[in-house]
Amino acid sequence: MNILIKLIQVAFLYGFYVIGSWLHDILHIPLPGSIIGLLLVWGALSTKLINLKWIESGAHSLLSVLPIFFIPATVAIMNYGHFFSGKGSLLIPITIVSTFLTMGVASFVSQSVAKRMDKRKAGSECN
Repeated sequence: MNILIKLIQVAFLYGFYVIGSWLHDILHIPLPGSIIGLLLVWGALSTKLINLKWIESGAHSLLSVLPIFFIPATVAIMNYGHFFSGKGSLLIPITIVSTFLTMGVASFVSQSVAKRMDKRKAGSECN
């Protein structure tokens, strides 16, 4: 039964992807359909049109296999060895610095949002 629920949730998320792709094709939006679908999910969750519990375990299932999707991109880098032989070696420190910068900004933002949510909860509990 749990697998069936996850499949339904993944199908629901896939529906947002399909809608995003359709909007991309019809409206010629300069974003990929997958990003448009992601924004639609975010908007639906933010406006409480859909409940997080309706997609939570399906989303966790997809996120658990997400690293597998990066393997083809990593292997494809092997086709550009000539690029890395010159000044491409500068990409390594740039990648490391940008990764840590992204992690730092993401952690700062998530902690700020969590603190703000805690303050709202504490304020609503007092009323």
